Amino acid sequence: MSDSQPHPWRSAAAIPVRELVAADSDTLTGRIPLLDPTPHVPGGFTPKAFCGEVVPFGATSFREGHDRIGVHLRLRAPLGDVSLHRLTAAEDGFDRWHASVALLEEGTWHFRFEAFADDFLTWQHAAHVKIAAGVDVDLMRESGALLLLRAAKQEDRPSGERKALRAAARALRSHDVSDPLTIVDDPELAAFFASRPLFSLFSVSDELPLRVERERAGVGAWYEFFPRSEGARVHKDGSITSGTFRTAAARLPAVGAMGFDVLYLPPIHPIGATNRKGPNNTLVAGAHDPGSPWAIGAAAGGHDTVHPDLGTLADFRAFVRSARAEGIEVALDLALQASPDHPWVHEHPEWFTQLPDGSIAYAENPPKKYQDIYPINFDNDPVGIRAEVLRIVRHWIAQGVRIFRVDNPHTKPLQFWEWLIREVTRTDPDVIFLAEAFTRPAPLHGLAKVGFQQSYTYFTWRNTKEQLEEFLSGLAHDTADFLRPNLFVNTPDILTEYLQHGGRAAYTVRAAIAATAAPTYGVYAGFELFENVARPGSEENIDNEKYEYKPRDWGAAEQAGDSLAPFLTRLNEIRRAHPALRQLRNLFIHWSDDDAILVYSKHLDASYSSDDTSDTIIVVANLDPHSVRETTVHLDTRVWGVDPGTPFTVVDLVTGAEWTWTDHNYVRLDAFHTPVHILWIKGAR
Repeated sequence: MSDSQPHPWRSAAAIPVRELVAADSDTLTGRIPLLDPTPHVPGGFTPKAFCGEVVPFGATSFREGHDRIGVHLRLRAPLGDVSLHRLTAAEDGFDRWHASVALLEEGTWHFRFEAFADDFLTWQHAAHVKIAAGVDVDLMRESGALLLLRAAKQEDRPSGERKALRAAARALRSHDVSDPLTIVDDPELAAFFASRPLFSLFSVSDELPLRVERERAGVGAWYEFFPRSEGARVHKDGSITSGTFRTAAARLPAVGAMGFDVLYLPPIHPIGATNRKGPNNTLVAGAHDPGSPWAIGAAAGGHDTVHPDLGTLADFRAFVRSARAEGIEVALDLALQASPDHPWVHEHPEWFTQLPDGSIAYAENPPKKYQDIYPINFDNDPVGIRAEVLRIVRHWIAQGVRIFRVDNPHTKPLQFWEWLIREVTRTDPDVIFLAEAFTRPAPLHGLAKVGFQQSYTYFTWRNTKEQLEEFLSGLAHDTADFLRPNLFVNTPDILTEYLQHGGRAAYTVRAAIAATAAPTYGVYAGFELFENVARPGSEENIDNEKYEYKPRDWGAAEQAGDSLAPFLTRLNEIRRAHPALRQLRNLFIHWSDDDAILVYSKHLDASYSSDDTSDTIIVVANLDPHSVRETTVHLDTRVWGVDPGTPFTVVDLVTGAEWTWTDHNYVRLDAFHTPVHILWIKGAR
């Protein structure tokens, strides 16, 4: 790759590439051990990142005695470009070495670690100790001169460096320099050896893969709506005419104006009539009740068909094009289940579980029952089921869909998903799968490991300071090599007690945390209208949109000031303007003296930025939606390179207010006025 072409990486620790070969070894460890490489996914799965993500690489390395070592990361980009990056020691006594690199090219990268005995650092350390103590001074001078002359003979070293190295060697030998420590500690010489180390021992690790997917796999603002509700018309007799893809398209400019770049549609397929659910999940549906979109399949068709009320396949393609014109990708629900009226039930009864009485088992998620849905039995005809699902996915890919939100994937075999995602991405590597898996940690993590690009998480149920600190830190640091969270604030199924009883402040705070803590988050329509009335005894909205049409007057709510849309718009503007918020692994938890005040930062160093400027965001949130809180927040400013006690200017990106802060600051957060600060450090470089 020529110097005029952009490199497929950004790194503060990149150095000239040197081709080296380690000696053969008949042991698992090399002469200098290299252990526990990361990124790493347990079970032998390939770790992943998204294009533009700053990925931390690390390895454990050490050697016997006191001699110094160095560690390099060798990266090979998908198109073949090779780069070398110097790792730094964590200096925590655990012999852990690390370097972070922003990966800018999609495809499979390969990386390995290289450890070496750093002869210059070993001499520098010994000389500094001995010369300062007056021990073996002449020996240190001569051994240093020999080392410098040896470095000057390296073929890949620039002529200017060679000249300086020879001059330093002469000075050591001739005693022209009265204090040899000025040479030992010369930063210019140290820089020469940092970029082109001099070493006598060398080990390499195995080469490992890392899959880098397109940016949307890790960064996005999602919005969910039911197309049948957009443009639905209520008649005098109480009946409702369904909205269509054409009427729903009228909502797209508003979704785009709010800054959302992914629109998720619940199933758009024909809905069964047998056991159709009525309002609020009742067992009897009226003549005008549309039923649940997840009860897929009727005489009009199954998973490869659109509901006749919504329009035609051509109308759907036009809708996708209209969304694209607004800068929005359409994500489609992939729900592998069937209503009793689905063609599969008649054509492939073996795909379902037969009960002893001859009936087919319907779906259950105790205490919830879904009498209008038959789950698929993946063991009776796995070859046939695999072929059919792959056909369906490719059918919708052909209609312009590149993102699939998968319904309840944890109720299907993990092996099936590994196979399907591999087959789809083999021919269409830009396709993204989001796992709606509110389940135990093991299956949730397993789905991410086998290929799901994104995952719903437990975010909706993490509301206290202690819960959020542990949860958000874990997402950023413990599972980021394989699990990318999509922090949906609500869903048609989930209206938590926090939202039911927290009012406008709860909605504001949850949106702010979701939009800033992770690079991908989501909102289900109605959130911006503070729809917070639950069906008694449940965690769902009353008059749930899953079972009925729900036309909303968006404009009237905004005019009355009863909409969170302006705040959501501002959040998405902030996300787009600040690259630190488009990273996952850079979240750092800080402290406050109040158990309801959450504090975290996200920092992106200038070396990883396209404009060579750093970006730091500090979020301070009042998690108590019913009170005014005053406290002191305590910041570890070293996270963004500021010494403790040094003043800096912060700007509230929501209100525009400016303050001078240090590492300890008074804050007052009024839940009824300003429940959250989203602060940017002004003027940082």
